[in-house]
Amino acid sequence: MHRNLKTVSTKQRRIAELARQSPEMDFTSLAYFMDIDWLFEAYRKTRKSGAVGVDGVTAAEYEQDLEGNLRRLLDRAKSGSYRAPPVRRVYIPKGSSSTEVRPIGIPTLEDKILQRAVVMLLEPIYEQDFLDCSYGFRPGRSAHMALGMLRKQAMTAGGGWIVEVDIRKFFDHLSHKHLREFLQRRVRDGVLQKLIHKWLKAGVMEDGNVSYPDAGSPQGGVISPILSNVFLHYVLDAWFEEEVKPRLAGPAFLIRFADDFAIGVRTERDAHRIMEVLPKRFAKFGLTVHPDKTRLVCFRSPSLPSDEAGNSRERPETFDLLGFTHYWGKTRKGNWAVKRKTASSRFGRAVQSIAQWCRLNRHRPVSEQHFKLRQKLHGHYAYYGINGNHAALQRFYHEVHRRWFKWLNRRNRQRELSWDLFNALVKRYPLPVPRIVHRLT
Repeated sequence: MHRNLKTVSTKQRRIAELARQSPEMDFTSLAYFMDIDWLFEAYRKTRKSGAVGVDGVTAAEYEQDLEGNLRRLLDRAKSGSYRAPPVRRVYIPKGSSSTEVRPIGIPTLEDKILQRAVVMLLEPIYEQDFLDCSYGFRPGRSAHMALGMLRKQAMTAGGGWIVEVDIRKFFDHLSHKHLREFLQRRVRDGVLQKLIHKWLKAGVMEDGNVSYPDAGSPQGGVISPILSNVFLHYVLDAWFEEEVKPRLAGPAFLIRFADDFAIGVRTERDAHRIMEVLPKRFAKFGLTVHPDKTRLVCFRSPSLPSDEAGNSRERPETFDLLGFTHYWGKTRKGNWAVKRKTASSRFGRAVQSIAQWCRLNRHRPVSEQHFKLRQKLHGHYAYYGINGNHAALQRFYHEVHRRWFKWLNRRNRQRELSWDLFNALVKRYPLPVPRIVHRLT
């Protein structure tokens, strides 16, 4: 059914304009913008191929009376009678291990639609407030943009010192009390406040039992990323920009993607001051900095002279962020530059995941295996295919061949597969060679 979706974008631009013109204004009537066209657009943006929630309703069933269902959903949301159902919890393999699993939450389709509709109201406001250091789950921003800016900042500063931080189970420990306080600075609309409160308290269903966590973002909900960004905007980003940087002796920068972030400073003294104050800052809002995974890294360029303390490192340390190890290396012209390669933990996890898949699917037709392995390699290149990382991509490409050969060889114990036969098979079913997808400069 055709809807006038231009009115939705027009309303979003109006909200953004108001938020930009009045950075201190709190919005009291946002739900006014949410009408049936708004919900149609939210439905269009909602992923419909995922697993079903606790109600068992599929997108195909919902679409049998789509307009009627959306109108009833809109009425319940605005009247306050909407009840957020529990999120269905399932477990998927964690990384490379077949024994370790991690929980994920699956909301109902209606929950996804309504959460998307609320995100469409919040996003125009907070996109005016969020700082440039934040890259995660924001329109027009990506992890690769964060990596590019991190390199630029580190190169400009000559490396300096990096504070590598790990927040322990951030999405599980996000304080509902503090989140509501942060939201009220900009959003005082009663309809939205009630909906967000219901999602925070909706509970999790597992094996027929429902539990109600006291903290954490809505599991699996499309609203979780923006709520998390709002929380860390006030706890970290704005605090660092407004209170920390003015007190430092030298320049500093922060790069954050969701709850992964790194801080760069010029001097070791500033780095130690930040290391001392960060745990106290997070503890104030119910969060914990992981003591073993949070560390101070000397990342000074080897081209620089000794620092103010007389320290000089021929081989600076490295640090990991967003799946890459960052290190200093020589360019073709002989200059020192910040380079990136696939982090060893991510590389090993990816190889083990391929090996696990090949083992479980070794009896499938070779053409099917080839199709899936092509998809997996393309997916790997799509993220890790950045300039300077070709060697790691090439190594991954060869490791995939080795794992595929190993498990094809084991599917028929009576007939051993030689490398010559395997190479002939690979000529018929070639795997995609490494390629650079992102040129981050």
